[in-house]
Amino acid sequence: MLKAAPPARAASIEQVTGFGSNPGALKMYRYVPDGLPAGRPLVVAMHGCSLSGTGLAANFGTRTGWKELADRHKFTLVLPETGTANNAMNCFNWFKTADITRDQGEVLSIKQMVDRAKADQSADPSRVYVTGLSAGGGMTSVMMAAYPEVFAGGGIAAGLPSGCAPETNEWTCMSPSVAKSPAQWGDKVRAASPGGASRTAWPTLSVWHGTGDTTVVPANLQELVDQWTNVHGTDQTADVSDTVSGAAHKVFNNPAGRPVVESFTISGMGHGQPIDPGTGAGQCGQTGDTYIPDANICSAHHMARFWGLDGGGSTPSPDPTTPSPDPSTPAPAQCFTSSNYTHVQQSRAHQSGGYTYADGSNQPMGLWNTAVQATLKKTGDDHYEVVATGSC
Repeated sequence: MLKAAPPARAASIEQVTGFGSNPGALKMYRYVPDGLPAGRPLVVAMHGCSLSGTGLAANFGTRTGWKELADRHKFTLVLPETGTANNAMNCFNWFKTADITRDQGEVLSIKQMVDRAKADQSADPSRVYVTGLSAGGGMTSVMMAAYPEVFAGGGIAAGLPSGCAPETNEWTCMSPSVAKSPAQWGDKVRAASPGGASRTAWPTLSVWHGTGDTTVVPANLQELVDQWTNVHGTDQTADVSDTVSGAAHKVFNNPAGRPVVESFTISGMGHGQPIDPGTGAGQCGQTGDTYIPDANICSAHHMARFWGLDGGGSTPSPDPTTPSPDPSTPAPAQCFTSSNYTHVQQSRAHQSGGYTYADGSNQPMGLWNTAVQATLKKTGDDHYEVVATGSC
């Protein structure tokens, strides 16, 4: 008599063992969405410090919205976790030489997690990203500096520039912070990996901070902007300054006009990573963690958008229960003419690999920057087509 096959298990965050020599004594957790095909991106997300020490990785991946974004945009999520054996407050050691030097300690353990996940999921090696909150944000800047050939981009919430400690005490780095010139900060990054002085390709960065943060003071946001704009060979004058969901937003382009650094400043928010729970476009995250506050803007969504992760899925079909418009009274077409950067910010297009594509039709629009202009015609819900400027 044949036995029935066991029911399929839904994807969940699971621990992975044996991922390498693990000199940093970290734990690896991973979330792989059901049916994830080969060739998809990979995101590493690192928690902040905590006194509880239980379920740190899973809580961070779920509360910040990264887990739901992995389902939405189809990427592998890797969640490193530290413990009290490494740090009494369960912080990643972003300030210890033995843990931040390339191919040593915690940074090597995290690199080994990336290698394991890339191999297991056949992930796209050119689309690997790293992000973190607080100490995880400090370790994010360290990972970007130590392994710039591994990461295409980073996202830092309430974090610190690479190389602040151990030259300076970590508490001083956090508050009142350390001021250096952009070139001095950039030199810290260039010195962290072989060939850094001559490297031209560096990870992009989305950096976030609350004006009310007294743990890692907001001045660190500017130091991070100074550091990574310098690394990218550009100045510290924003090419775009606007407001997104109430947050002050700036974008810094490289000399070729490509956005390489962006910053978000959340008025009144304390130490933490902002979320915006809900099911609407651009919403993500779950409440329940003091340091992952509902600030009406989901940082994980915007980081993913800056990296181009939102351009890999298909356009959802219209709700079949919605009646079709009367063909005798067609709605007038809407056309939008702006820079490719603005089209992406306004959710009319997406970017991948530095190029822009119209949402829905996926028609190419050229380089993703503020210099290239295009006209898009809206032909349906979340569906746009490239048309000649002035044709509608």
